[in-house]
Amino acid sequence: MAEKIKPELLNFLAPGELPLKILVVESVDYLPELREMFPVAEIYAAAAEPELREKEEFRGLRVAWSILDYRETPLPFPREFFDYIIGDLTLEHVGNPQDIAAGLGMFLKQTGAWLTSFRNIRHWSVLEHLMEGHYYNVVSRLYATQEFERLMYACFYKEVRVASQRRKGAPELIQRLEEAGFDNTQGDLEVEFWLVRAARSMPEMALLKSMYTAEERKELSRILHRIEYGIDAERQCEALWALYDKAGMFPDYLAAFAKQAVFHHRQFYEALIAHSTERRGLVRDVLQAALGESAGDEEREMLLELVRNCHEIN
Repeated sequence: MAEKIKPELLNFLAPGELPLKILVVESVDYLPELREMFPVAEIYAAAAEPELREKEEFRGLRVAWSILDYRETPLPFPREFFDYIIGDLTLEHVGNPQDIAAGLGMFLKQTGAWLTSFRNIRHWSVLEHLMEGHYYNVVSRLYATQEFERLMYACFYKEVRVASQRRKGAPELIQRLEEAGFDNTQGDLEVEFWLVRAARSMPEMALLKSMYTAEERKELSRILHRIEYGIDAERQCEALWALYDKAGMFPDYLAAFAKQAVFHHRQFYEALIAHSTERRGLVRDVLQAALGESAGDEEREMLLELVRNCHEIN
């Protein structure tokens, strides 16, 4: 018989005095520990059974409840509202996993993440039942790690991390499966559940998005692209430095943002150097910051050449 998953998704989080917005979907056993980890967070719960909210262990936790079945009823929240959505085995009993996964992602902030889990279809217990002519998961969806990761990326999550929950099998059974051709890289055949952290943004982009407002980042991206493609470059450089001053930006941030947002870095920096006479020293600071983040000899040589050009113009 399959074991019940151990509630370990909170291992992906570090506790703190942060004003986060967190939604727990069905897996309400997380609520007491979650409140202890994040005493000032806004915590929400969505569950199909109304009696759950009356349980003794949930009293006084300051949880906002929504009684609904997430598989059938849209969540009653604004888009990009939550920092985290948490729920074990969220896609195991759904007919449309891609719709559910993508739908939940709509409620996450650009810096947010969905914490969930899935049962490993390659666990020895599932394979043993199949060898005996049984399949007990007719109304369930089981996944292998690569399949689940592809599903997450198809649903617009940008970074997927997994951790394992193991239930060991008899050594002779594992050997028999390996001899039959089942790959057992890193003991995969003994992983019963995979825990998943699916983030809306790559870590470096999540950090960038955590600074300044969405409107400021949108305006910055628009200006950088116009400079990059030479669209009224002189006026756009003036607009860039005006935004830089108004928002209180700094060279490392501008360099990191440009690295992620700009496609043609040489064109961008050449235009920035040419049309930023009064900011030439600041341009050098941005180039030096970009140099520190350079990945590969070709990019480094290009940035060094731009630094030299910037000095020579002075």
